[in-house]
Amino acid sequence: MEIRKPNDSEYKKVLSLSPQALFDGTLGEAKPSDEKVKQLIEPLLQKGGYYLIATEGDNLMGWILIGTSKDQFTENIYGFIYELFVLEEFRGNGISKLLMETGIEHLKQDGYSEVRLSVYAGNQALKLYEKLGFKNRTITMSIPI
Repeated sequence: MEIRKPNDSEYKKVLSLSPQALFDGTLGEAKPSDEKVKQLIEPLLQKGGYYLIATEGDNLMGWILIGTSKDQFTENIYGFIYELFVLEEFRGNGISKLLMETGIEHLKQDGYSEVRLSVYAGNQALKLYEKLGFKNRTITMSIPI
């Protein structure tokens, strides 16, 4: 398995699969259109964010989208993991962990001393993030009215 930046055709494949990634990541709450995905991702890439993909041969197995964000209170800039996704047929093989470790290492090399991410309560990836050392920083709560 190789983890690297995608070429143009791989990038297009990632973009085409991103609506499913967001659907899974939000536990079925969001199913954005291809256009909406583009609107969400293009500004991140323009600000220096980038994808790392996991491949074996010609098979795209998953990806991570990393970049930066700014703390709304302190204005400190930190590394941010915007998206992590492994295609269903490749899940359970440790690919998410390898993508996370590689993404964190890239952010460290890019000069960040902290990495944050957001995750839906109930998302299976939460266990992985905790194993990697991530801690709750803020909790968003809601109530239907």
